Amino acid sequence: MNLRQILTAPNQLTLLRMIFLPFIVINLVKHDFKWALALFVLAGLSDGLDGLLARRLHQQTLLGQYLDPIADKLLMSTMFLVLSIEQRVLVPWKYTIVVFSRDISILMISGVLFMIAGLRDFRPSIFGKANTFAQVAAIFFVMLQLVEPVRWIWIGRTVFLRATFIFTIVSAVHYAFLVQHRLHQTGLTPELKP
Repeated sequence: MNLRQILTAPNQLTLLRMIFLPFIVINLVKHDFKWALALFVLAGLSDGLDGLLARRLHQQTLLGQYLDPIADKLLMSTMFLVLSIEQRVLVPWKYTIVVFSRDISILMISGVLFMIAGLRDFRPSIFGKANTFAQVAAIFFVMLQLVEPVRWIWIGRTVFLRATFIFTIVSAVHYAFLVQHRLHQTGLTPELKP
């Protein structure tokens, strides 16, 4: 791995997002919800900004292709887990289990496909992007409700948690079809004869 890849502005922002994570969790555990929310918003902004900078500055790197989704999954999975463990059960466990199951499955399958077939280019689909948006919005509204417990925020939380549940399942099924298609293209799946 080239040191220049690590030093690009987009990859530095991705690493910064990973550094924010323990401080978000510490503030949540301390019940300092305003700071936790502020850091989460900064982490979300850095996610949007790193992709924009990578395209504008022509600094798209192989490291960034791997680091960015890992940082996203680490952030979102940890947030779902911490908010489910929280005494008030801010995120019901069924959402956390679905999110974790999908992310772990995708990471494991990607690793296996890379080892056996050298497949590495799995860009997020429209369903994956919708799922990520729903997850970020759900966590945002959950944390905002801790700061300002009003009805419209509760409605936003409920809507985006349900959207997360749906898009997590839809994107997982779509990913399974994409994997099957890619394996078929590489000749790793046998033809089914009638």
